[in-house]
Amino acid sequence: MNGFLFEQIIFGPIKSRRLGISLGVNLLPLNKKHCTFNCLYCECGWTLPQTGKALFPKREDVMEELEKKLSSMQAKNAMLDAITFAGNGEPTIHPEFAEIIDDTIILRDRYYPKANISVLSNATKAGKAKVAAALHKIEQNILKLDAGTEETFRKINKPKINISLKEILENLELFKGQMIIQTLFVKGTYQGEAFDNTTEEELEAWLAHLKALQPKLVMIYPIARATPAEGVEKIGPNKLWEIAQRVEALGIATEVYN
Repeated sequence: MNGFLFEQIIFGPIKSRRLGISLGVNLLPLNKKHCTFNCLYCECGWTLPQTGKALFPKREDVMEELEKKLSSMQAKNAMLDAITFAGNGEPTIHPEFAEIIDDTIILRDRYYPKANISVLSNATKAGKAKVAAALHKIEQNILKLDAGTEETFRKINKPKINISLKEILENLELFKGQMIIQTLFVKGTYQGEAFDNTTEEELEAWLAHLKALQPKLVMIYPIARATPAEGVEKIGPNKLWEIAQRVEALGIATEVYN
């Protein structure tokens, strides 16, 4: 599977399961995945070895394209719920991520003041001061936590940089009570090795992390598209709802997206 990749900086708007009518912003190189993880379920495909310097979109090009789209949508009285940073990998990798967030806030306030700014991130760079400050400025700071234990973190998320689950949790701690946690539940076998983040051991560890982090919302979902790894199994709705009930028992709001 080659993966689904974006060929432009601004895409959509699309009707998102989680965010409503969402206008996407891709801060990563076009037509190539660039990420600090190599998740075996990622719809963008595998994170391939880096060859040469990554060609990130220029800050001024991002803002020019975003303003052009927002202006056009406003002229048509189009609805917009969110401006969402996602795209071909991890958005916080962009060297001017923090500055682009500041620019986006200005444009959002000018054209769609009621729209949320959302970032979908794996939290690997969230410990950097400038990135953390930027994430504190937005309405929907959506951070990934797919595992309760280090072993499962490495099996499912397959980090491409030297980072541990402990360090991820330390980064998440910076946003205690303010962030949204997103978790994709999955199981299967890859290269002869079983993985499953729905086991009782995993869930107990994951729930303990949530209790400590106190996110304002937890988003739970299964795989929705083809995965780069074979042998990946979709978790059924009954299991997802069962997990959601355990999160809500902690006093944490939870949403399930099937």
